[in-house]
Amino acid sequence: MRRNHDRGRAGADGSGRLTRRRFLSRSAAASLGISGFPYVITSSALARPGRPGANDRIITGHIGIGGMGGGHLREAPREDVAAVCDVDAKHLKRAADHVGDHVKAYKDYRRVLEHKDIDAVVVAPPDHWHGIITVHACQAGKDVYCEKPASKTIQEGRAMVEAARRYGRVVQIGSQGRSTQAAYKAAQFIRNGDIGQVEKVTCWHYPNPVGKWKPDTAPPPHLDWDMWVGPAKWVPYNEDRCHFNFRWLLDFGGGQIRDRGAHVFSVIFFCLEQDTGGPVSVEATGEPPHDGIWDCPVEMEITYEFKNPDWTLVWSQPGEPLGAAFGAKYWGTKDTLVVTGGDGGCGTEAKAMEYRVPPGGKEPYRSPGHKRNWLNCIRTRERPIMHLEAGHRVATLCIIGNISYRLGRKLTWDPLAERFIGDEEANRMLGNPGRGPWHL
Repeated sequence: MRRNHDRGRAGADGSGRLTRRRFLSRSAAASLGISGFPYVITSSALARPGRPGANDRIITGHIGIGGMGGGHLREAPREDVAAVCDVDAKHLKRAADHVGDHVKAYKDYRRVLEHKDIDAVVVAPPDHWHGIITVHACQAGKDVYCEKPASKTIQEGRAMVEAARRYGRVVQIGSQGRSTQAAYKAAQFIRNGDIGQVEKVTCWHYPNPVGKWKPDTAPPPHLDWDMWVGPAKWVPYNEDRCHFNFRWLLDFGGGQIRDRGAHVFSVIFFCLEQDTGGPVSVEATGEPPHDGIWDCPVEMEITYEFKNPDWTLVWSQPGEPLGAAFGAKYWGTKDTLVVTGGDGGCGTEAKAMEYRVPPGGKEPYRSPGHKRNWLNCIRTRERPIMHLEAGHRVATLCIIGNISYRLGRKLTWDPLAERFIGDEEANRMLGNPGRGPWHL
């Protein structure tokens, strides 16, 4: 990383510094031509462990700055943000107003990755963009904070893991529940056997919403809809498909199981030390909504079976709420433990919060905070608490659960080969060929 960054240098499109008056014309410029992706290696890509020094600045680019992406941007030191990217010009204006005139703004994420002075990127567009942007960021020598869920398909997730390994990148997935005090204390309690051998974990979450029918329309002038759809199957613009509402469509979001499930499952895998494993079967039931544009099942139940050790994981919508809108109950041979939430609002019972590890007992890693853990690992080149392999394994649960629901049958899963056994129809749903230039 560089201590002295040339912020006034012209960007890849020939522009100079961004002013609030100029960014709209820039973000609305003609679409950039599709060409081979430029591999740009920053100075930090060749850093040895312990270098750069702990006091060096980490210069970031932010890709996807609505919703959670906007929150990440507001948390970042303004002077350390070099570029922002979004396909919605309103989001770009809000970012320019917040960060200041020095920031460069783009609607094509590849322009952010071309910046040699950017060390790391925060990737927070809709879910169907996570895979391809993270892979390209790793190829460009950038470390990555990628919002959850890690990927939309199994093939995307594996490609992300391999890219991070090949290019030596630090990637943190934004399931921040692992970095909470409650998850740390629950992991202490469970890993040291105070509830005995865990035989079952049951999750609860309120149902998916039901939408209404609205006609498709032309996209608003501030939104590049073609770029928003990107690698997904083309659909016309509809306000109930876009921004926050994409979560309730199986081809874009995948419902509560992929949204909040990525939080709850992350904490479960952390407590049970399951980050490199997976289930051997999955069976999902649910009914599609009877009205509206959204197609995720309103109520849903998914059962996963694990081997070596043997245990069962159940995701239920709505399930049996236990003191919070969502969470999980761990059933051991000696006792039980409830962990509520799973994101930044994680909580657990007093018996776990007051627990002290006995001499010689198991001590989980204690995160200093999710974003801080990521930044620390960029400096040390260590693996973050929600590393990409863990994020991929968590996303796998969400993905194969939806596949079982869509096919209406129980499926046998090989967690090593990452394929279904004896079901080629299901295996054809493990990847997405992409659309146009957007494919891995």
